[in-house]
Amino acid sequence: MKNRAPSPFLALAFLLLAGTPLAAQSESESEALKREIQSLKAGQQQLEKGVQQIQKDVDEIKKMIQAAVNPQAPPEKALNAVVNIAGEPVKGNKDARLTLIEFSEYQCPFCSRHVKNTVPQLDKEYVQTGKVKYVFRDLPLESIHKDAFKAGEAAHCAGEQGKFWPMHDRLFDNQQSLEAAKLAEHATAIGVDAKKFQACLDAGKYGPEIRKDIADAERLGVSATPTTLIAVSQPDDPNVKVVKVIRGAQDYKVFKAAFDELLTPAPAVKQ
Repeated sequence: MKNRAPSPFLALAFLLLAGTPLAAQSESESEALKREIQSLKAGQQQLEKGVQQIQKDVDEIKKMIQAAVNPQAPPEKALNAVVNIAGEPVKGNKDARLTLIEFSEYQCPFCSRHVKNTVPQLDKEYVQTGKVKYVFRDLPLESIHKDAFKAGEAAHCAGEQGKFWPMHDRLFDNQQSLEAAKLAEHATAIGVDAKKFQACLDAGKYGPEIRKDIADAERLGVSATPTTLIAVSQPDDPNVKVVKVIRGAQDYKVFKAAFDELLTPAPAVKQ
């Protein structure tokens, strides 16, 4: 049987006790020693919590990296799922044949790359031409991006004044400045009434909407950002059916191939 190493706290206590004859120790010295040991224990507990949080953050980062480099592993739950997009931020032709549903968040660097490098061409070629409508869903990774949730609320508060997409773009352009104290400055910069905006933000009005998006993402098996669902749409129907899933910040050509395949009419069957 191996001898176990003594606890560092017991060792310290022994050394402290050894330095002073037991009979000479006053009650106040004993109490001071107890307080010192308790303080050390509390410090170790705090350190252990910090290590656990770091491990949690590392696990989240691993998920993000895996999603970015492994687009061939879509969440199985999402395929063929029906998603309701009523009330969600949307741009493009409401009767478009396809709906792009993007789960994203404003502090995610992969999401920013997607918004800057891929979305403009998607918007030009498919959204503005009426072929696809674009829907944004919030999926803040709160454990590693502490400002993402409130930034999501800010975009919706700006949306009350018809400025969701300008605020969306502004937040992605300023990922290093998303603290709650800075959000009103971003709102003012895009022409939003600052007083109404701040009242909306302070009330946490859109927090429940974001929680709903997070719950929907979990139901669909979506855990990383950005994740894009491509769905088939019907006119005047808020329910769309997911037929493809694209994970990570992929090149425009990945989306183009998916859209063109779904938009190309099936060949006529010869009689």
